[in-house]
Amino acid sequence: MNISSRLDRHFVVAAAAVAVAGAANAAIVTWNINAAIPANLDGLYINVAAQTSGATGAAVAGWDINPYGATSLSFFASATSPNPSTTYVRTQASGGPSSLALGTVIGGSSTYANSTTAVISATGVGSNGWAINSTNYFGFRFNPGSTPGVVRYGYGIMQVGATAASRTLVALVWEDSGGSITVTAIPAPGAIALLGVAGLVSRRRR
Repeated sequence: MNISSRLDRHFVVAAAAVAVAGAANAAIVTWNINAAIPANLDGLYINVAAQTSGATGAAVAGWDINPYGATSLSFFASATSPNPSTTYVRTQASGGPSSLALGTVIGGSSTYANSTTAVISATGVGSNGWAINSTNYFGFRFNPGSTPGVVRYGYGIMQVGATAASRTLVALVWEDSGGSITVTAIPAPGAIALLGVAGLVSRRRR
């Protein structure tokens, strides 16, 4: 077998592995929202499943999560039925949303809480693992429609700058079939490009 044939086989096998992995994670939805959180009392109201957001709760029907704060960073949660009574994942003994480690599993056995206490204060002091000049991950659960008891699990990626008032919600990721989800960093564009490479190799051979 020459080098060209071996390379072809390598790319085909690698592409097949990526395809299988993609099929296994077909229920994972990623919304690259890339939205700055306004530094005010309203912040950004977000309907996760509908992928809509706005400056007020009235402007976003069925909103689920709401990061906000003029000088600090806090999280508000919808209490409107059929949303869960508590929304954000907490891994510490008390307080509100935690900044989660990569590999954290979010699901039915997670601990959920709501709190309007700042996860990062105006002076940059964080609680529950939150930090300035860092990428922070937070977990949540939400109801994707109008049926009580239908709950989905997800996490957000928040980039916080030099102060708590400088923050961008990079992405929201959730499992849309009701299963648990594991916090992972989103790969950079082009990080998984083997399928495209395999296609090029195949066309060259023809």
